[in-house]
Amino acid sequence: MINTWKCDLCGYVHNGVEAPSSCPVCGADNSHFSPLEIGKEPIVKPVAGAWQCSICDHITKGHAAPETCPVCGAAAALFHPYDRVETPAIRADIRRLVILGAGIAGLTAAEEARRQSADVGITLVSREMSLPYFRLNLTRFLAGEVAESDLLIQHQNWFDAQKIEYLAGEAHTIDRDKQKITLRDGRQLEYDRLILSNGAHPFIPPIPGTNRDGVTVLRTLENARKLIGSLQPGCRAVCIGGGLLGLETARALQQRGARVTVLEGFDWLLPRQLPPKAAELLKTHLYSQQMDIECGIQVKEFTGDEAVHGVLLENGSEIPADIVILATGVRPNSYLARVCGLKVQTGVVVNDRLFTSDKNILAAGDVTEHHGQVYGIWPASYAQGLVAGANAIGGDMEFPGIPMTNRIKVLDVDLFSIGQIQLTDASSRLFEVKEDGSYRGLVCHDGQIVGAILYGDMQLTVLMQKAVEQGQRIQETDELITYFPGLRQAIG
Repeated sequence: MINTWKCDLCGYVHNGVEAPSSCPVCGADNSHFSPLEIGKEPIVKPVAGAWQCSICDHITKGHAAPETCPVCGAAAALFHPYDRVETPAIRADIRRLVILGAGIAGLTAAEEARRQSADVGITLVSREMSLPYFRLNLTRFLAGEVAESDLLIQHQNWFDAQKIEYLAGEAHTIDRDKQKITLRDGRQLEYDRLILSNGAHPFIPPIPGTNRDGVTVLRTLENARKLIGSLQPGCRAVCIGGGLLGLETARALQQRGARVTVLEGFDWLLPRQLPPKAAELLKTHLYSQQMDIECGIQVKEFTGDEAVHGVLLENGSEIPADIVILATGVRPNSYLARVCGLKVQTGVVVNDRLFTSDKNILAAGDVTEHHGQVYGIWPASYAQGLVAGANAIGGDMEFPGIPMTNRIKVLDVDLFSIGQIQLTDASSRLFEVKEDGSYRGLVCHDGQIVGAILYGDMQLTVLMQKAVEQGQRIQETDELITYFPGLRQAIG
């Protein structure tokens, strides 16, 4: 039996009977892999006017069960309505599937569609010139830990063998009435079903000077190549943003010999994953690694002439910079969907089967909004790609959602974060313990555990993850009470 596993550190997804011995992306051992539930259960549907003998399994058609089984002679009372496991048939009118975007969502969708049907024509369109690669590994490539050739997910011979057309190009318009896509170079693609998996783009804050040479982002392989080409030992680099990408990029630049400063607008690092006390431990550790960190900082301007020379802060001080990397989040690439009239909120709105407001268009990955959630994580993109690929050609799978769990390493420090971390109202409470350079925290809302955080010591990971995912109440967590004295006081 083939299972799906995800690396809890980087999000890489693996298919196999067992988890791999190590992650090919981040190198984590198999203890950091956990099962990934996607919703592959077969669909059980009753067959109208059919009855099955519970003794010999003979199936008889009719409005009612027969008086006796014609095979074994069992009485009518031993018959039951026949339910069968039904695999939805490939729709005969779906001959051309076009997928816009060749990240993990688009690539997985193409692979699953081909697995379901050997006949459907599949075209995978990528706005990048390179073949699909592990975007997760761009910071390791920037650090010099992996070669460019190690980034590729699939090579051209795989596409040839799968009979999937891999097309470099950028979609310009979608004509939903004619079911036709026009690329920027004028080429046109007709489709019976379309999957939007065109991802997200970096958010560029409205700060004067973002157009100066040396101010850049790290989102694509081309971005990484240019950064590496511009780096010189001892160059001064400033990362704007103290989230995961900002810290990983800062570490990579350091390994290339740059002097790095990280600027975060919030009052602490990793504000989406850590409470202030845990973030302070991380900040202290980064200081010990010769990385300058400033939190609660607002940038006024990127100074210089044609090239950037520095970062001017609102408090009037200026930090010299030869390179500035913006790691200030991403936004879904929803423009095409908006223009062609699909329902869009933050991302392209989809139902549980990942169909958009158009019956012939699905969406998967970072561009997608499902039940108000835009995930932006590899496991969700993989799962959505698999579901969209199956359903685009007639399947009936559902996307169940993915827990927002973060298990990461920042400069060799283990962090774990799941669920709701920030206190939302007066009914929320944070129980935390900070000792011996480690931290553990539980967030509760109206007595229910809704979030958990670990820093350094990971021994409670499974227990705390279970408590959050099952929505346990404080009084149901006898094992955790031992580690959180405040919990015992809370329940009296």
